[in-house]
Amino acid sequence: MRIISGKNKGRKIIAPASLPVRPTTDRAKESLFNILSNHFEFEDISVLDLFAGTGNISYEFASRGCKSITTVDKDSKCTSFIEQTASKLNFTGLKVINADYKRFIENTHLKWDLIFADPPYQIDKIDELPHLVFENKLLTINGQLIIEHDKHIDFSGLKEFQGHRIYGKVNFTFFTIATL
Repeated sequence: MRIISGKNKGRKIIAPASLPVRPTTDRAKESLFNILSNHFEFEDISVLDLFAGTGNISYEFASRGCKSITTVDKDSKCTSFIEQTASKLNFTGLKVINADYKRFIENTHLKWDLIFADPPYQIDKIDELPHLVFENKLLTINGQLIIEHDKHIDFSGLKEFQGHRIYGKVNFTFFTIATL
C-alpha cells in the first residue's frame, strides 16, 4: 500500500503478512479521497477510522494534514503496527485505540466530522453500524459516515443515505445526518 497524496506522497507502507486485514486498494482509496477533497478541508476536520486494520486510511488523512485522527481496531497487532508506523512518519495527531468497535461507539462522548468504517466483510450485523453511529450521535453537523462493504449490502433505504460508489470489488456507501 502507498500514501497517495500530501506530505508523505508516494511513501510505501508494508504491513506484516500476519495481520488479519483486507486493506482498501490504492485505486479505491484514491477515488474516495478525490470525492472527499471536494467536500472537506482536511486540515480542519476530525476523523474516526473504525476497523482501522493497517491504518491505511488514517495515514492518508494524516499525510493530507488532518490534525485529529482517532484510529480504532480490536486487534492488538494492528494497533501496535499503526502506532509504530505513525511514529516513523511523525503523525502526531493520530490517536490509536485498541477496542471493539461496538464498545467504543457506545462509550465515547466525542464527535467527528468524518467517520470511515471498513469492517470485515463477514462481520455479523453490519447493517446495524449506521444505526449505532447515528443513535450515539458521533457525527458533527454536516458530518459524513462512509462504510466500505461488499456488493451484497444495500444501505439505500436508510434516511441518512447519501450515495453509493463502486470501485472494482470495493463498495463505499456515504451517509450524512438527516437534518430537519
